[in-house]
Amino acid sequence: MSTLERIVVGVTGASGSVYAIRLLQVLVKAGYETHVVISPSGAAVIKQECGLTVDLRNPDIESLVCCRPDWSEVSPLVSPALVTEMISQKRFCYHQYDDYMTPIASGSFRTKAMVVCPCSGSTLSGIARAASSNLVQRAADVHMKEQRKLVLVPRETPLSVIQLENMHRLAASGAVILPAMPGWYHGVKSLDCLVDFIVSRILDQLEIDNALMHRWGE
Repeated sequence: MSTLERIVVGVTGASGSVYAIRLLQVLVKAGYETHVVISPSGAAVIKQECGLTVDLRNPDIESLVCCRPDWSEVSPLVSPALVTEMISQKRFCYHQYDDYMTPIASGSFRTKAMVVCPCSGSTLSGIARAASSNLVQRAADVHMKEQRKLVLVPRETPLSVIQLENMHRLAASGAVILPAMPGWYHGVKSLDCLVDFIVSRILDQLEIDNALMHRWGE
């Protein structure tokens, strides 16, 4: 497996879990080896926003990746059968948030990049301080120390000085701060367009071709 096809996705307890679900759908459809870890707060937000209960010890990954919020007008990009096939081929791997013995906890496990989407304020703080109080933070710390691409997608407003300082510290250390602030210039017709705008910008940072949004001037 080429490390250029291996992506880590951390899902934490900020609002906007649908961004993570859509991102996972795109990665699975494109055939990328995807490693996902969900924090307890991330699971709570998924339940509140998408109506899906995630058992962190034995999750129904197919239902998670193929989840469609009630308000969405767009069908999932992938089928449960495709997700099952990816799991069987070990191209989609779920890691428990408190398991530090998994490959993504080590810098010797090479990857292309990591995305924390959405990224809660506490996760942002933990990564900025190299606290590593769960696997999401540890994997992010690994990407920082190995100087690999790390994309953080905070979804909070307003922002405190402390949060801004954490973002500045991380950006100065090489992380990409990509707030979930969708644009409106690309022909918005539904909420799905706003979700895809953010996911498209994340994919751009990963250098993954996509046509989720109409680009300015094209």
